[in-house]
Amino acid sequence: MEENFKKRQDEVYSKRIRAGKKRTYFFDVKPTKNNDYYLTITESKKDFRNQDNYIKHKIFIYKEDFNKFLTALGETIDYVKKELLPDFPFDQYNKEQGEELKDDFNIELDDDFNHSDED
Repeated sequence: MEENFKKRQDEVYSKRIRAGKKRTYFFDVKPTKNNDYYLTITESKKDFRNQDNYIKHKIFIYKEDFNKFLTALGETIDYVKKELLPDFPFDQYNKEQGEELKDDFNIELDDDFNHSDED
């Protein structure tokens, strides 16, 4: 448990994306020993053979590759959207967190749920 705390403590920034009920993506910025930073992208999904376990796949992206990676990712996604699946309703899957909660728990949320208190 102490090891898990240390790993989380080393993260500088973390973003989670839920992708369905069994898959989650994590984008984590972590420091190096030389006071530099790198990005890890982790796919975590439940192991269908043992529901208590997760299967994780991780890639590491270093600062000198950020722009190349982002360009290649964007070009690849654009190709799939425009050339392979032009009629697929990709925007249908752009849900806000409140909408995900609503779907996951089959509840209705007040209109104020997705608004900030800064009105």
